[in-house]
Amino acid sequence: MELLFVYGTLQDPAVQQRLIGRIVTGTPDTLEGFFKSSMSMSEGIYPLVIPRHGHEVNGLVLEITLEELLAMDVYETSAYRRVRVPLRSGRETWVYA
Repeated sequence: MELLFVYGTLQDPAVQQRLIGRIVTGTPDTLEGFFKSSMSMSEGIYPLVIPRHGHEVNGLVLEITLEELLAMDVYETSAYRRVRVPLRSGRETWVYA
């Protein structure tokens, strides 16, 4: 199983159901050293995280399969880059930044 830290639309059960065919109950956690911002794209305004010392982002950790993670990669498009990060809990996870 893969761990994915989500802080925006991937927290939405309807989005999860549409993308991977199920709803994932996430575990709250915090991404330290990042700032939550947003970017405007043709489809709307989307959140993103940017490394910034002294900031933190609250979100959820989803436990998903590799196949589900790859489906989320497609959803996030090349506008985001998936990177490994440590969380406040000590867990290491993927995040779209």
